[in-house]
Amino acid sequence: MAAARAPVLDAALMTDLDRFTKAVSGDHDIRVIVFDSADPDFFVAHGDMTTAEDPSTFVELPIAPEQDQSLNPMMRLHEGIRSLPQITIAKLRGLARGGGAELLSAMDMRFTSLEHAGMAQLECRLGIIPGAGGTAYLPGPVGRARTLEIILGGQLVDAATAERIGWVNRAVRDTELDHVVDTLAVRIAALPSGVARAATEAVDAAVESTSNGLRKADELLNGLLGEPAAARLAEAALAAGAQTRDGERHLEPLVDKIT
Repeated sequence: MAAARAPVLDAALMTDLDRFTKAVSGDHDIRVIVFDSADPDFFVAHGDMTTAEDPSTFVELPIAPEQDQSLNPMMRLHEGIRSLPQITIAKLRGLARGGGAELLSAMDMRFTSLEHAGMAQLECRLGIIPGAGGTAYLPGPVGRARTLEIILGGQLVDAATAERIGWVNRAVRDTELDHVVDTLAVRIAALPSGVARAATEAVDAAVESTSNGLRKADELLNGLLGEPAAARLAEAALAAGAQTRDGERHLEPLVDKIT
């Protein structure tokens, strides 16, 4: 009997993800996308190792034609996900290595099960380097030295360590994972139209340089201040007690009530 195959990032899954990305990219009614896995043991195990037997077949996959064609199909797929207008959140139970970990790193945020999750970039131990974005995506959240430790060491990083070094936002108890992610997703989806994307663009611009980030944030802020939601919410907050001493002591619950 053949051994059960682990879920890998093969041509079929890449094609499905590419099709999904195209379908949602222009849907302005969708504001947040949560990526989860139906397999309790794996998010995505890693890239399909059989591509090493015939690299040309992999290179020719018609994935994300709108992305830079000098990049390989897996990179193009992940760049398509990274550039989605929606906020993307990964919910990780189980393992994600290689291309699976790079898929996670392409998303805006990552939350993991403290008990069951693990991530790794073990490509160097197999004679290659991460080829789906890991070398480009990791230095931002974890820094250069940690990136080299992850990639050159090739060890499995447990959820608690991944949180500590910044690879994931938070590692929470498995029983709390759904609630934490779903609550955040609902809060983001409830923001006034355009706010989440503007905040993300401003943060991304600041990664390039502080001065560029400030200019971009000023541009986006001016646009949002002209929207009716900004004035309406400010008035509601003031009416509910914002800028009073008592209101400011409990500002987060106050804002929750008006949004």
